[in-house]
Amino acid sequence: MAQVLLRCDDERHWLRVAPRLVGHLFPRLLAQSEYNSRLRQIAPLMEAALRWLADATPATAEQLRLMDATPVPYGTSAVTARRSGLFGYAGYGYCASHSRWYWGCKLLLIRTCDGTVSGFSLANPKLHGERDHARQTLERQPANRPAPGTAVVTDKGLSGQGTEDFFASPDLGLTLIRPACKDEKQPRPFPDWLRQRVEAAIWTLKSQLGLERHGGRIPAGLWVRII
Repeated sequence: MAQVLLRCDDERHWLRVAPRLVGHLFPRLLAQSEYNSRLRQIAPLMEAALRWLADATPATAEQLRLMDATPVPYGTSAVTARRSGLFGYAGYGYCASHSRWYWGCKLLLIRTCDGTVSGFSLANPKLHGERDHARQTLERQPANRPAPGTAVVTDKGLSGQGTEDFFASPDLGLTLIRPACKDEKQPRPFPDWLRQRVEAAIWTLKSQLGLERHGGRIPAGLWVRII
């Protein structure tokens, strides 16, 4: 956590400067091989701590959530796509917000209006579209589900009667709020200012916390760095 908050994206650089910055807080600092090994081992503990903090945050009691997905690119060359340890977990996807293709994973975020992340999951953008990704996040991972009666604000990517029926199913009991598509004749009131909250949270993750500079090379390493 100190590495992320002090914005040291490269682990080798971090382990060189760590004795000066945080060395007085620990009896012994780890070598790089120990650091990477322990980092992967403590992923379940870090995820449990993150979810506990989210549950203890007052904003999670509000029945309103913002949902959006963002690319987590890894490489750009065809050689990387064929030889990477993330092959099969990552794939080629298109980011409509930046009008570009990327090779990597897609991160789906469920968060409160104040920025607390209450749910998250990774998916291969080539195998899973935004609707399928949202369905699996809520269906297969109960820890990501908002309380029944919660309104979920999202974008046009979750349009479709089937998606709305899934959110409103008895198992979930959620209300989906999204902008109207061009081919929809019925107007749909949509709070645009909430979309800015979503973009602000993603900007914080990518710019301040270095989400796109994660450095993960295998699935376990990518997952713990996302957490």
